[in-house]
Amino acid sequence: MKETKVRDLHKAWSRGRGYRAAYDELGAEFELARALIEARSRAGLTQAELAKRMKTTQSVVARLESGRVHPSTKTLEKIARATGTRLKISFEASDAA
Repeated sequence: MKETKVRDLHKAWSRGRGYRAAYDELGAEFELARALIEARSRAGLTQAELAKRMKTTQSVVARLESGRVHPSTKTLEKIARATGTRLKISFEASDAA
């Protein structure tokens, strides 16, 4: 059985207008989820290991990484500490502005 990568699926699905519009609308949530997963992965941690360092549960980490939950700054700071990273929040000019 051939393994399918998420980026390959995204590339294929991006050809559809409906998918692109939904993705663009949720772009910020996907960006944050991607950043959380990347920080955990770079630290070499599983969701369970990150959860233990944060004094929470694996299911909380999974919800954060899904993009369905909007974490507080305090939670983002906990993730940064647990992954040995520094939290940086910035404002950038929007394309719509």
